[in-house]
Amino acid sequence: MSATTQNQSLSDQLLHRIRDAHKRRALNWSERIYLPAIAKGLWITSVHFWRNLFLHIAHRVGLFKDHPASVTIQYPEQRRQTARRLRTRHRLMQRDDGTPRCVACMLCETICPAKCIYITPGEHPDPNVEKFAKSFDIDLGKCVYCGYCVEVCPEDAIRMDTQRHDIAAFTRDGMWLDITELIRPGLRLHTDPPKKFIQLELDDFRHLPQTPPPPPPGTTIPPAPPGTILTQSGQVSGDR
Repeated sequence: MSATTQNQSLSDQLLHRIRDAHKRRALNWSERIYLPAIAKGLWITSVHFWRNLFLHIAHRVGLFKDHPASVTIQYPEQRRQTARRLRTRHRLMQRDDGTPRCVACMLCETICPAKCIYITPGEHPDPNVEKFAKSFDIDLGKCVYCGYCVEVCPEDAIRMDTQRHDIAAFTRDGMWLDITELIRPGLRLHTDPPKKFIQLELDDFRHLPQTPPPPPPGTTIPPAPPGTILTQSGQVSGDR
């Protein structure tokens, strides 16, 4: 058999298979009148409706709290349980004296594919450290949450384990994270005007107010212990 004949035979087989796939079996009498299918759909819908309605009313009086009233997650009162190693909002790590770990090496700013990281370096009085980040800003409106900044950092100075997902804002500037918000995630309220390129000295970092416990109110996710490291396997270690 020649190659041309073999190719023609394969084409005919493929054509027959396509035609057979489009063939529909004949509907019987009950399927043609559609009434049984409509009744079945109404029955399934009614069962879910009355069940959910009963559970919603029961929840109002404090009954059957362990039974969800619907499949839909009631955001923001209820939030999905996410993996601990999920990449969420960024935070900057601190040394024992309260100063940032960041040495302003500019690796994260250089490798960022979205070009959304902006760092201003400053001279550190400790010759072993040399530099520190006077300002560290991230534009979440551009960020693609790739995690490159976390992977490339040689000092483990930035992490994405805050379990905060509330990045929505009314303006583009509202999605801007300055160094105070990165050091203390949740410090800035949604009503606070955004600030850009805030520069802090080493003593300023030591006097920053404490952060509200993450994640924001209304969530069911327990806050992560401070200074935890999330490994690729999801295990947690206690290094600050």
